[in-house]
Amino acid sequence: MSPTNLAQDPSMAVMPAVSSFRAADFDQTVMTTYDRFAIALERGQGCRVWDTEGRAYLDFVAGIATCTLGHAHPALVAAVTAQIQTLHHVSNFYYIPQQGELADWLTQHSCADRAFFCNSGAEANEGAIKLARKYAHTVLKIDQPIILTANSSFHGRTLATITATAQPKYQKHFDPLVPGFHYVPFNDLAALENAIATLDQDHRQVAAILLEPLQGEGGVRPGQVEYFQGVRQICDQKGILLILDEVQVGVGRTGKLWGHQHLGIEPDIFTLAKGLAGGIPIGALLSKEFCSVFQPGDHASTFGGNPFACAAALAVLNTLEAEQLLENAAQRGEQLRTGLREMASQFPHLIAEVRGWGLINGLVLKDEIDLTSLTVIKAAMNAGLLLVPAGPKVVRFVPPLIVSEAEIEQALQVVGQIIADL
Repeated sequence: MSPTNLAQDPSMAVMPAVSSFRAADFDQTVMTTYDRFAIALERGQGCRVWDTEGRAYLDFVAGIATCTLGHAHPALVAAVTAQIQTLHHVSNFYYIPQQGELADWLTQHSCADRAFFCNSGAEANEGAIKLARKYAHTVLKIDQPIILTANSSFHGRTLATITATAQPKYQKHFDPLVPGFHYVPFNDLAALENAIATLDQDHRQVAAILLEPLQGEGGVRPGQVEYFQGVRQICDQKGILLILDEVQVGVGRTGKLWGHQHLGIEPDIFTLAKGLAGGIPIGALLSKEFCSVFQPGDHASTFGGNPFACAAALAVLNTLEAEQLLENAAQRGEQLRTGLREMASQFPHLIAEVRGWGLINGLVLKDEIDLTSLTVIKAAMNAGLLLVPAGPKVVRFVPPLIVSEAEIEQALQVVGQIIADL
């Protein structure tokens, strides 16, 4: 299937390339922090994007689980247009009505009582780490608090969040890392209990546990209900804060508003970013009242919660409700997993399993075969479908939450043909 065959809407016919973009010029001036694919995207509509050569692609990356409403959604376009024409940024020294409205929406629709706004998931997690440490010092009276995180987790790229990220590949060459973190296996309650006991014997007290309800970058690994309920019970018994990183799975991505709703628990603190404003930079740190210990001067963000970003976030959240996108994410996710599982049963020598929630799903390739996720992703891109890896053996599917039944079927056809050819 050629890339342009995925452009089904006649009103979105491929337009002539007008860009003067040159990859060689880009690479001369932009730091090489990404190993980029050899296409340059310049416009989008719905679940489709077009590159500077006029080729169309079905977008199952969505800015890595970020473009909640897809591209150029009328509600988001209207909200950001109106806001940029009115007031786009002011200092947090003043009240910002849109920020208050967004905080109200988030707290009314979650277990949280307070919100702090920043620009990204890494910043939100940094804020959560600082909040947990202040709570440990001022309330728990712990001199050297420890935060437990899980192996294969991902919490961001700042020094504190790569330390929290228990993956050595992200930490290499950036030591000395931030002290105060300890790692445990994911979904292993006995290992977590043993770690707490061992740290207690060394007079190193655990103040918080930071986990993803589903590990995204770590291979699309859902949390187990029994594990998270056990963690919640341990936290309650020992006075430990439970922090959940919902940066990738929050805001409806899993078919529920928050990932932890799949696990039957409430966190004390949780973090958001990515899909919150559909691609406009914003992050959020949410907490219950009892641990909301920040005071003026403790934390801040110049751009955090400005009128423009908050207007975008409100448009996304209101559209989630108005267009019943939680239901769509659940239904389309089930359709996608069913199709991928049929593929796995047809090619058991290539595919190990399919896992995920809602519209964050992973096709897991067998370790013993010489086939990587990048091989599949590059072949899919050549066929007009954009996918993203979640490690060397996991192909990740994270389309916009507006994705249709027909678009899911198109993606399955493309991937099925690629697997058959391989």
